[in-house]
Amino acid sequence: MTASPQRDGFLAHAARIWRHRWIDERLAYLTLPPEAARRLSERVAASEARHTGEIRFCVEASLPLSYLWRAWRQGLPLAAVIRERALMQFAKLRVWDTEDNNGVLIYLLLAERAIEIVADRGLARQVAPEAWQGMVERLGQALRGGQVEEGLTQALEEVSALLVERFPQADTPGAPPNQLPDEPVLL
Repeated sequence: MTASPQRDGFLAHAARIWRHRWIDERLAYLTLPPEAARRLSERVAASEARHTGEIRFCVEASLPLSYLWRAWRQGLPLAAVIRERALMQFAKLRVWDTEDNNGVLIYLLLAERAIEIVADRGLARQVAPEAWQGMVERLGQALRGGQVEEGLTQALEEVSALLVERFPQADTPGAPPNQLPDEPVLL
C-alpha cells in the first residue's frame, strides 16, 4: 500500500500541530533562564546607551494553533507563517514605535528552530538583506551548538554595531530616553 501525497501532507501537519501543542512556554524559560535573561537585558541597556535604536528579544516556544491551522488550510509555507508571527510580535511589542523607526526584533521560535530578525524601515532600508541573513545564520549555528546566551549576545553586538554606525547616540542632555523595555520576552 502506498501513501498518497495528500495523506502524507496531512500526517506531517498533524505531527507539527502535536509538537506545537506539546511544547509550552516552559521551554522558553528553560532555553533562556532568568539569570541569562537578566544578563541579556543588561547588555541591551548598555547597547542602547550607544545609539538611538531599540532592540528587543522574543523567544517563543510554539506557534498559536490559529497560525498552524491557517498555514494548513491556506497551503502557506511555514516560513511565511513564522515571518508573519515575528511581524506580529514586532507590532505587539511596539518595536515599530521608535522615534527614528530604527527598532529591531530578534525572534526565536523554538518548536521550529526558526529565527527571524525584523528591522524597522529606518534601519532596514540602510542594511542589505544579506547582512541580516548572515546574522540569522551565525545565530542559528550558535543555537545548534547549545550556545543560546552567547549566540544572542553575538546577534545583539552585530545589530548594535549597525545602529551605532547609522544612529549614534548624541552626547547631548536631550538624548532620547530608553523607549522600550530591555528584558527579553518569553512566550
